[in-house]
Amino acid sequence: MEQKRLMEIRKNKKKKKPAFRRVESWRYKRVKDPWRKARGIDSQTRMKEKSGVKSPTVGYRSPKKVRGLHPSGYEEVWVSSINELKGLNNKKHAIKISGNLGTRKRIFLVDYAQNRGFKILNIGISQKEIESLESMIKSPLEDLEEDEYIDADDLEDSLDLDD
Repeated sequence: MEQKRLMEIRKNKKKKKPAFRRVESWRYKRVKDPWRKARGIDSQTRMKEKSGVKSPTVGYRSPKKVRGLHPSGYEEVWVSSINELKGLNNKKHAIKISGNLGTRKRIFLVDYAQNRGFKILNIGISQKEIESLESMIKSPLEDLEEDEYIDADDLEDSLDLDD
C-alpha cells in the first residue's frame, strides 16, 4: 500500500520536473544542450534568481524506496538464461530478456517465466513467430520439475537444433 502511494508521488514529481538545460545552449550552437553547472560570476542561474534557468536540486528527487523501480513497481532484472531466474521472486522482480537471445531460446525462456508467474517487460517475439515455433516444437519444459538444472547445451540437444 505504501509503495503505491510512493509511486504516485514519484509520478507527480516527474510531471512537475522541468527539462534541465545548459545555460544559453539555446543561444549558441557551440554550447551543447546537456545540463552543466552554471559558473559565471554574474550568472542568474548560479545565484538562483527567478529569471535564471532551473537547476537540479534535491527537491526534485523521488522517494528512496521507489527510486530506480520500473513504473509498474517491479525491480527490473536482465535475464539471458533460465538459470538466472532461480534466485528471483515473481512478486518483486520483473524480467527483461537479453537482446542477444535468439527466438527459439527466447520462447522457452518466456514460457518458463510465465509458468513461474514473472512479469516480462520485453517479450520481443511476435505472436506469429510464437505460433509457428510452438507448432514445430512440443514444449519439453512441461516435463521439468521446478528444481531441475537446465543447461543451454541440454536444451539444444533436446531440440536437435542444427546451428
